[in-house]
Amino acid sequence: MDRRTFVKATGVAGIAGLAGCSGGPTGGSTETETEAPTDAGGDGGGEETTAAETTASGPTANIGMVYATGGLGDGSFNDQARQGVLKAEEKLGISFSQAQPDQVSQFGAFQQQFAESTNPDYELVCCIGFLQADSLRQTAPAYPDQNFMIVDSVVDEPNVASYTFKEHEGSYLAGLLASLLTTRDFSAGAGSTTGDSTNVGFVGGVESDLIKKFQAGYEAGVKAGDEDVDVLVNYTGSFNDPAAGKEAALAMYNSGADIVYHASGNTGTGVFQAAQEKGKFAIGVDRDQSITKPSYANVILASMVKRVDTAVYNSIEAVVNDNFAGGTAVSLGLEKDGVALIYGKQLGSEIPQGVKDRIASAREDIIAGTISVPTSPQ
Repeated sequence: MDRRTFVKATGVAGIAGLAGCSGGPTGGSTETETEAPTDAGGDGGGEETTAAETTASGPTANIGMVYATGGLGDGSFNDQARQGVLKAEEKLGISFSQAQPDQVSQFGAFQQQFAESTNPDYELVCCIGFLQADSLRQTAPAYPDQNFMIVDSVVDEPNVASYTFKEHEGSYLAGLLASLLTTRDFSAGAGSTTGDSTNVGFVGGVESDLIKKFQAGYEAGVKAGDEDVDVLVNYTGSFNDPAAGKEAALAMYNSGADIVYHASGNTGTGVFQAAQEKGKFAIGVDRDQSITKPSYANVILASMVKRVDTAVYNSIEAVVNDNFAGGTAVSLGLEKDGVALIYGKQLGSEIPQGVKDRIASAREDIIAGTISVPTSPQ
């Protein structure tokens, strides 16, 4: 067992015990991931070193990953973040350890334990998800020599790099897709629309300013497609409750919705289940869920992809290249491919070209500033 494997397998096991978390740090891949690591961007600015080449001399950096609640295997937000650190392991020769908290109350303990570790010493701790912000605002000042990064929130501390996304822009395209399809007769895979529907659905996880950005963009896109189509909204209060997601979506389908978009992590698995049960459609989030959730590919029209992997990889690359910029905030939108609407692997080819053209035009108008997308529900 080389040092890199030892660190991932046992080096942070003590952290799991100290933090009292049942889903402790582990190494290796998960069975639910079906994609190879994606190209997260960034050319490195220097000679690349592979993980294999650093086995004898040690890794170029040790990285701690604290995932959002819901953990790995969500086929969405956490798995997308993991793609970034996997690419960094392959391309930059880093080693990483990962923690999967079950509750928000555990974030601070994991952040602190990574920061206090001396064997190994973690050059960067990645905090995945906006719910970690409050804990990090306490942790970062207490460990001024420790580098942190956070996704989906801004923590204004000199040792924290913050990465946010323009989720509302990508969600606008998702809403436009839903509106244009629900107002016509359309069948593909296991789903169909009736053409006379007057509503579509949105299922959110924890109600917050961030998830409301998804809702706001989606609602604006729906109205752009047809003013007469309304959006049914339900927040389940969790990112890891498929049963609640299914219940919320079933209520929407029973109320006449043909298409439901979710921004709810693993809770969205229940939305896909409901879509199959009712012979309707769903729109995924964060990753191409027609690939990460292949059992539901026959009802997933598209996914609003958010390149969390880009944020993770770029922050690690900065540490390896010794140019980490704490106290900065980067926002990624359609223009920088930070967000995108990706058509489903199975159903994408069935979507009418006229609908795709309308969406492509809207994308360019958002980038150009011709369309201004709201960040809060109207």
